[in-house]
Amino acid sequence: MLQKLIAGASHFHQDVFSQYRELFRRLAEGQHPETLFITCADSRINPNLVTETQPGELFVLRNAGNIVPPYGASTGGEGATIEFAVTGLGVQDIIVCGHSLCGAIKALFHPEMLQDLPLMRQWLELAEATRQIVREKYRGLSEKELLDAAIQENVLVQLENLRTYPAVAARLASGKLQLHGWVYRIETGEVLAYDARSKVFLPVDTAVSQGTGLGTPSEVTV
Repeated sequence: MLQKLIAGASHFHQDVFSQYRELFRRLAEGQHPETLFITCADSRINPNLVTETQPGELFVLRNAGNIVPPYGASTGGEGATIEFAVTGLGVQDIIVCGHSLCGAIKALFHPEMLQDLPLMRQWLELAEATRQIVREKYRGLSEKELLDAAIQENVLVQLENLRTYPAVAARLASGKLQLHGWVYRIETGEVLAYDARSKVFLPVDTAVSQGTGLGTPSEVTV
């Protein structure tokens, strides 16, 4: 696999870079992304591929489970990255994008999966609200339905956690920032977006065409 990566890097430098020389010349002068894209570290997710964006258009934050620790709750780099994106870069939109078949969210309900992963177990404690919400709201679902519900609820929980950041709260209050909740379905390539008016996740183009913003998330229908 390493040899494949080396060959790819060489091919990019020798054959691909020249096609984008002007783009990278501009990027060498600084970055001006308009969107912070928070998603899972899962190798099956490629934010630029899914959104058809170029280098420099997305400021990307990735971790297991696309988790946003509440302000001050973690010493990891998530808070610093969010703060820099909002205050330093002035992004106008933040998207939290979960995905189907998420192993991190599945592990919330199967702690035996974390027996030999103490750091992962500690990290997922930050998603305890997601676990409790799902246990409280959803009864009688199949394993797959429960996971799908948890993935969607987890996106909404992380959006609420974003609001605890002073920089985010200030920009939201001034109307200079918008929050969006997405779920990417690996099996179909479909992207769903949370619609505040109907309080469900809809195909992203439908949600956008309806012109609905993100209110206070409270309900998810699966």
